[in-house]
Amino acid sequence: MPKTLIADLFVETLELAGVERIYGVVGDSLNGLTEALRRRGTIEWVHVRNEEAAAFAAGAEAQLTGKLAVCAGSCGPGNLHLINGLYDCNRTRVPVLAIAAQIPSAEIGSNYFQETRPEALFRECSVYCETISDADQMPRTLDTAIRAAVGHRGVAVVAMPGDVALRTTTGLIARSRTALLPEAATIIPDQDSLARLAALLNDAGKVTILAGRGCRGAHAQLVALAGVLQAPVVHALGGKEFVEYDNPYDVGMTGLIGFSSGYDAMMACDTLLMLGTDFPYRQFYPEKAKVAQIDLRPENLGRRTAIDLGLVGDVGATIDHVLPLLTRERDGAFLRDAREDYAKSRKGLDELATGTPGSGVIHPQHVARVVSELASDDAVFACDVGTPTVWAARYLEMNGRRRLIGSFNHGSMANALPQAIGAQAAYPGRQIVSLSGDGGLAMLMGELLTVRQLGLPVKIIVFNNGTLGFVEMEMKAAGMIETGVALDNPDFAAMARAIGLHGVRVTDPGEVEAGVREVLAHPGPALLDAVTARTELSMPPKITLEQMKGFTLYMAKAVMSGRGDSIVELGKTNAGLFKTLF
Repeated sequence: MPKTLIADLFVETLELAGVERIYGVVGDSLNGLTEALRRRGTIEWVHVRNEEAAAFAAGAEAQLTGKLAVCAGSCGPGNLHLINGLYDCNRTRVPVLAIAAQIPSAEIGSNYFQETRPEALFRECSVYCETISDADQMPRTLDTAIRAAVGHRGVAVVAMPGDVALRTTTGLIARSRTALLPEAATIIPDQDSLARLAALLNDAGKVTILAGRGCRGAHAQLVALAGVLQAPVVHALGGKEFVEYDNPYDVGMTGLIGFSSGYDAMMACDTLLMLGTDFPYRQFYPEKAKVAQIDLRPENLGRRTAIDLGLVGDVGATIDHVLPLLTRERDGAFLRDAREDYAKSRKGLDELATGTPGSGVIHPQHVARVVSELASDDAVFACDVGTPTVWAARYLEMNGRRRLIGSFNHGSMANALPQAIGAQAAYPGRQIVSLSGDGGLAMLMGELLTVRQLGLPVKIIVFNNGTLGFVEMEMKAAGMIETGVALDNPDFAAMARAIGLHGVRVTDPGEVEAGVREVLAHPGPALLDAVTARTELSMPPKITLEQMKGFTLYMAKAVMSGRGDSIVELGKTNAGLFKTLF
């Protein structure tokens, strides 16, 4: 039987799995693989400036397409840079294969140059992690890794010494794509479980639905169920893009960055139905309501709050089977009250998303609202953690075609631009918008060079408020004087132009719409530097007594520290918000 170079067989297997590109930074321990890619010419090498960005980009591609995406790092420091991005991929539950090159196999265990232990390093951020130490081992190990990543929807890591990639084997790839990647089964709870769920819902008075990203593909069923139950639908952040559009039962998001209407609908119900969500914040769950939960992952059941009934199953298929069992008619009063509450919450938030031309104070909500209004109907948005996520959650309008991604579970800074790179590589014809914080952008700013070098027409909206805004706000809420949060930023637009991107800077509300329009319309990569108010507050849906005490203590400390001007500025910036509160 003829022998095949391991690197060629590796690439051939990736081709069979439908992989179109690999994100990474080259290195000598990857030379066998990159040479095979060059020679075969079937898979693109996407050259980023930091391997962390490679992992974020691969995760974005996997999340948006639902298909296996791949990133790679050379031995030692190269693949160490992957780890943070891979944690995000694994916690978001997206299928990613990470190739972690290793030092020469004969040197392993000798404290060799750049030596690390990939299996130990990556095991906590993966569903599968193995080292290929023998050429004949590679085909089976790679097949297993691919099946694990896709089947478990997580990260699979294959570590391989550079010299092993240059050996030969008589091994073969899988016989077909369906042999490598069998179709996933649709899981439906048993009839007894469905009957118990129907009985619980038929006995319930005021039902609220909490819907997450597990509702993807189940929008029609969700709306039908809410109609039968006359239940307000609250969504977690991960479910926003799949739940809130064309939904007459939607009452907004809950959580720290949610709506008061979403919070109230959760707290006022006597029965909570959780659909495809692992929403983590216990303080936002009702304490006395009965709770039923449907999730594909049994480990998610009852993890965040005590439940009365848990069902393992696909959300859409489970709803299809339980709907015929629901018999109780409802008057809809609870839903009407929740929807009226939502209309008030929505109106209050929209009133804050404006600006007065000539004032020199740009509210970040204003920027987010204008971006939403002017972006394409099928735009993909990637938002940085912190306040950009707040504005995205509250002001980006989803429609069933738009997508919204971020580091919603892992909460890493610097995710938005790399995720936008992955989105644009996967969808070259779609408008991709990165909603970047000034802190997040600066952390992986080298990826602006990636955007320019690859000619990716990513649109970058920078919320330039000169601070790590969410952290500053948390400090104030805890009664502390903000420390270590200030950012001495450059003119990001001028910097973008120096790099070779189109750059626009806006410093007044009267410039916002024209600036956003110009950047979104530009045919190539473009950056909007929006200089926004540092002291803007993003209030939670429910203000606790402790938070009120904390802000009072902060203001007293600020005045005593000779920083009374910051209190005046906070009052001016948030005058509209304070008016609605008081």
